Amino acid sequence: MSEPSIRVRFAPSPTGELHVGNARTALFNWLFSRRHHGTFVLRIEDTDQTRTTKVFEENLLEDLRWLGIDWDEGPGGTGGPHGPYHQTERLDLYRSALERLVSAGKVYPCYCTEEELEDERASLIARRLMPRYLGKCRELSEAQRKLLSAEGRLPVWRFRVEGGAIAFQDLVRGPMTFQGEAIGDFIIVRSNGIPAYNFAVVVDDQAMRISHVIRGEDHLSNTAAQVLLYHALGFTPPVFAHHGLVLGKDHTKLSKRHGATSVGAFRRRGILPEALLNYLALMGSSFEGGREVASAEEIAKGFSLERTGKGGAIFDEEKLLWLNGIYIRQADPALLADRLTPFLREAGYDESAFGRERLKGIVATLQDSLPTLADIGGYLEIFSDDRFRLDEDASALLKDGDAKRVLTALDGALEARDRPDAETVRFEVLVKRIGDQTGLRGKKLYLPIRAALTGRLHGPELDRVFVLLSPASLHRRIDRALALT
Repeated sequence: MSEPSIRVRFAPSPTGELHVGNARTALFNWLFSRRHHGTFVLRIEDTDQTRTTKVFEENLLEDLRWLGIDWDEGPGGTGGPHGPYHQTERLDLYRSALERLVSAGKVYPCYCTEEELEDERASLIARRLMPRYLGKCRELSEAQRKLLSAEGRLPVWRFRVEGGAIAFQDLVRGPMTFQGEAIGDFIIVRSNGIPAYNFAVVVDDQAMRISHVIRGEDHLSNTAAQVLLYHALGFTPPVFAHHGLVLGKDHTKLSKRHGATSVGAFRRRGILPEALLNYLALMGSSFEGGREVASAEEIAKGFSLERTGKGGAIFDEEKLLWLNGIYIRQADPALLADRLTPFLREAGYDESAFGRERLKGIVATLQDSLPTLADIGGYLEIFSDDRFRLDEDASALLKDGDAKRVLTALDGALEARDRPDAETVRFEVLVKRIGDQTGLRGKKLYLPIRAALTGRLHGPELDRVFVLLSPASLHRRIDRALALT
């Protein structure tokens, strides 16, 4: 197959927030298409009308865009030659495919009730057999079907599964084989006329000319049923690739019990999109040269399905935070200030009150200290006189006798520096003079200054904080600290 004919898709159901596992699948498809100069299609599987909402769909599209995953065909104003890109707008296509299967005798109506199916399932489990439909309605006569219809039973349509091996080649896992006897006759159209997943996805992938289906290993069993449908409809199956799942540290599928699991949750916590994308691509894999930090373009250039791995990938939040910290430190302060704006407001600050240039200076000062954008709120009180406070450790240290000597000398040095005819003195020179005057060095010298000016014993570089505070602010803080000594 020539590279320009490669077409892949991501087909989520908008029934909740975008899970990082699904985002990773979307990313793999996107990287594969970009690596091979193919087409990436986004299709919305919205046939679950009880759980699907427009809000979830809009959030899903926004999360993909936020991650930097764009699509060549799909909803959201993109369009394309193989639309519509919502399953609920493609019902005529499914009905046509069903008619072909009915005419070929590949499917039959099933009138079994939910209660009857549950009893059958329980019986098989009790006998330690694989739960599956045993074909009760498979050979009903026309007269029997009419009687059941007269009772008001609405049938589903089931596909006739014959015994024998169902084989396909997987680009990640190699040759795969399932047995038809273990699958049973499966539903392809529900009683309300809505297609079941396996049926709709086959019809859609064929109509959209999908060449490669890249998805999680939890879809392996679905693939066997889909291969049967492809052949029954006279279609050539696409190439399949099933990557490992995203797991929690207990090696079970990542879920809410492990903490944050959605793209939206990490976005709200202040993870940068490039950091999350980098991490999702890195999980269970590696980049050329053993690197762990790479741009989307670099990742796409070296992407291969073989590197995605068969085994599950453990989601390590500490590793994600480490990566996020790297991206924050590397960011341009002006651009980072823009990204921080919603988090400033969330913390109750008006960004305009700081002034644009001063805000850039604050951001540049704090970059090395921020694991996430949301952490900015914990530092802003250092630069806001209205919210400035001394924490317990800082207050305790300032009660030491040496602290009073240091702060008294600092206050005097600042008063001398503030005179109109005074020469501008750098913070380092000022502190050295105070050290010479008091005879104090190291922590004895620096910690009282840090405690008085920042309200805490740890934080950003003191010389950078110093230049961002006004003379009036410096004096007020020193006076407040001296009142404790």
